[in-house]
Amino acid sequence: MNEPVLLTAFALGLAGSGHCLGMCGGIAAALNLGQHRSLPLTLSYHSGRIFSYTLLGGLLGLIAGSIDLVSWTIALRYLAGILLIGMGLSVANWWQGIKILERAGSKLWQPVQRFSARFLPIRNPMQGLALGLCWGLMPCGLIYSALAWSATAQSALGSASLMFCFGLGTLPAMLAVSLGADKLQGFLRRRGLKLFIAAMLVLSGIWTIYLVTAHGEHLRHKAPGMAPTENGSIMDHSPKDHSKMSHN
Repeated sequence: MNEPVLLTAFALGLAGSGHCLGMCGGIAAALNLGQHRSLPLTLSYHSGRIFSYTLLGGLLGLIAGSIDLVSWTIALRYLAGILLIGMGLSVANWWQGIKILERAGSKLWQPVQRFSARFLPIRNPMQGLALGLCWGLMPCGLIYSALAWSATAQSALGSASLMFCFGLGTLPAMLAVSLGADKLQGFLRRRGLKLFIAAMLVLSGIWTIYLVTAHGEHLRHKAPGMAPTENGSIMDHSPKDHSKMSHN
C-alpha cells in the first residue's frame, strides 16, 4: 500500500466528516457528559470508532480478495466510484439518492443501537471503547462509500489500512464536536466548504471510474492463467495435454 493512496483515504475522511456532523456530531456531543468533557473518555470512544472502521475494512478486503474474478474487480471499482459521486452530490444537497442506502443500513443498525445503549453514560475508557466499536457501524453514506473504495484494495491488510487512515481523517471534525470547539464546528458547516468537499468527492469518484475504464483491459490481462510474455502479448498458462506434443 503506497503513501499517496493512504493520504487519499485520510483526505476522504477529513473532507467528508464535516458534512457528517449532523448524524455523527450529535452522538459525539452526547458523550460530553454535561460540562465535564473528559479527554480520556473522548479518545477511547474515537479509538473504538476508528478500530471499528479498520476491522470492517479488513473484513471486506478479505472477502473482496477471495473472489478471483476480473469482472468482480471491475464492478467493485465502478461501485466505489459511483458511491463517491453520490456522496459528493449529497454533501452539496444536489441529490439525496445516497440516503436510500443509509435507510437500508438503518435496519441493520437498530439492534446494534439498542445494544450500545448499555454503555451510556460512559464512566470509564473501556465503556467508551465499546461504544465506539458499536457506533462505527452506524448507517452513514460516507462510511459506506469509504468501505466500498477500500474494498478495491482486495486484501485484508490493504483495505484495513485505508479505513484506518480514513478514520484518522474524521478525527478533527469529530473531536471538535466532542470537545466543544464551536468555532471549528461553525467553519465545517459553511456552505462554501461543503461545496468544496462535494467537488473533491465527485472528482474522486470520476477519477476512480476513469481509472477502471482506462485500465480495464490491463485488469483483464491479469486474470488467472494468463501472463504477459516479453513482447507484451498474453501467454496462456492453463493446463495442457503435453502427451500430444512432439518430442522430435
